[in-house]
Amino acid sequence: MSYANSSAQTYPWFRYLAVGIGIFSVLLVVTGAAYQSISMTRDRRARPMPGQLIDVGGYEMHIDCLGQGRPTVILDSGLGDSYIAWRKVQPRIAQFTRVCSYDRAGLGYSDSSPRPRTSKHIAEELHVLLHNAGIVPPYVLVGHSMGGFDVRLYANLYRNEVAGMVLVDSSHPEQQKRFPPALNDLDASWTREEEFLEFTMPLGLPRLLGFCGKDPEVRAAECNFDNLQESVAELKAIAESAAQTNSAGSLGDMPLIVVSQDPDTPQYDLPEDLVRPTNDAWQQMQRELAQLSTRGTQVTAKGSAHYIQLDRPDVVMEAVRKILDQVRQAQSGS
Repeated sequence: MSYANSSAQTYPWFRYLAVGIGIFSVLLVVTGAAYQSISMTRDRRARPMPGQLIDVGGYEMHIDCLGQGRPTVILDSGLGDSYIAWRKVQPRIAQFTRVCSYDRAGLGYSDSSPRPRTSKHIAEELHVLLHNAGIVPPYVLVGHSMGGFDVRLYANLYRNEVAGMVLVDSSHPEQQKRFPPALNDLDASWTREEEFLEFTMPLGLPRLLGFCGKDPEVRAAECNFDNLQESVAELKAIAESAAQTNSAGSLGDMPLIVVSQDPDTPQYDLPEDLVRPTNDAWQQMQRELAQLSTRGTQVTAKGSAHYIQLDRPDVVMEAVRKILDQVRQAQSGS
């Protein structure tokens, strides 16, 4: 038998195999998409969205407010985090004033935004959200991690609306330059991981593999494509957001408390040889953040890692209370 005749006889099997693989792939995609959609619907039915959706110019953003009193405290989460990051802090602050957490565009229950995901645009969107929601200034702004960029830029853009600020282990505009160079390789690796999760989220793979966790409230708000897409976009824009924040300048004499993580608390997501130099650089930058205002002070949250609002919500609450006391005292004296 010639090679040509053999190929002619076996070719249909390759074709059938290719067709079979194609059908299987389509079924896998359809099944995964259905699994993700059904699971997200089930989670959101079990854990209904608190607060309300507010139109901010063709798309809606989620905000949730508790308590009564002024000034209103506004909570801004870290990179890729929804309003849920504040669930241990917000009810405590609500005992002595009005406090609002929100989802940046694309995160949690908020619609995606057509604008670039830099902190300047995020601050501008927050301004529209607060105005359209009828939340009257002045505000005390609280920013965690990258949220520190957002609130600093908000204060720069709308200075008359901001009465005080609390930075919770906030990012520093020069951190990428001042961290150990090896950390850049880890940042690139983390970005690739986030991109993989973003790509596979419509197929339900992150949910299936347990990346969404077991907390039903977190799954309902954050285990979706838009949330991961926003997280990746914020991560890729971090250098531009840092440059924007660096140009914002000081906070003048604004009441400010910088709440920093405990330097003796291990950071489990870093290689051992990077822990000490990274931590030393971070602590120095935290001290510098406290110098943004002539009335700035720093507090260390003992026993807490980066997510102080989860590890030590009492420390964050007390910092907010102290800023409110300063603001109210100044208002009563004027």
